Amino acid sequence: MRYFFEITYNGTHYHGWQSQSNAMGVQQVVEESLSKLMRENISIVGSGRTDAGVHCIQQFFHADLTKPFQPEALIIRLNSLLSKDIAIRSVRQVKPDASARYDAIERTYEYHITRVKEPLQDGRAFYFFKPLDVSTLRRAGTLLTGTHDFECFSKVKTDVNHFICTVKKAEWNQKGDLLVFTITANRFLRGMVRAIVGTLLDVGTDKISLEDFKVILKSKDRKKAGMNVPPEGLYLMKVVYPKTVFIN
Repeated sequence: MRYFFEITYNGTHYHGWQSQSNAMGVQQVVEESLSKLMRENISIVGSGRTDAGVHCIQQFFHADLTKPFQPEALIIRLNSLLSKDIAIRSVRQVKPDASARYDAIERTYEYHITRVKEPLQDGRAFYFFKPLDVSTLRRAGTLLTGTHDFECFSKVKTDVNHFICTVKKAEWNQKGDLLVFTITANRFLRGMVRAIVGTLLDVGTDKISLEDFKVILKSKDRKKAGMNVPPEGLYLMKVVYPKTVFIN
């Protein structure tokens, strides 16, 4: 039977989600722990990849399990095997052909920027000390909503068939000394959020204008967009699926 597992993790010590031959990914750690617990080799498929150092509040992966289990007991036992920076939140049975990756209809990311040097935010937010015009940042963010070709914000080497994404929300919120960018879309390209934030910061520091930002968005040229901000400020917050994929 196929199950969706809800997972959360601190990405500081991992080279992203994906298993790799030369670095430790979250996927590898989970597969090893789940295989040990179920006493069989188990492969998992995540809802998407995250880069090295990126954090996750909610992500899902699917796995096919042959042995019966009690979900609550499985969660407790699996969490006891996993390292302290990874946790399973829930397990739900889904239809046999359900895919954690391809059935997702919406994802939400946040990017956290601290405006003061804060040791307790080290590894959890990007310290950006330059003056920022938040109102201009917000106006630039609204330009992202709707359906666009986001090739200018994608990593150059990627295996996608197209760069079209539909952004439902892109907004900035000030929470004390923390500035949070929230973006929700039907899909995201590799490196997309970090490139968007880096370019928006160029707008907020008056390095480029709102008109320049519009031109970049239409350019399909990654070289015209801004820097990739550091990964430690990025959080995958939420993944949404149609209710029809779940059995219970």
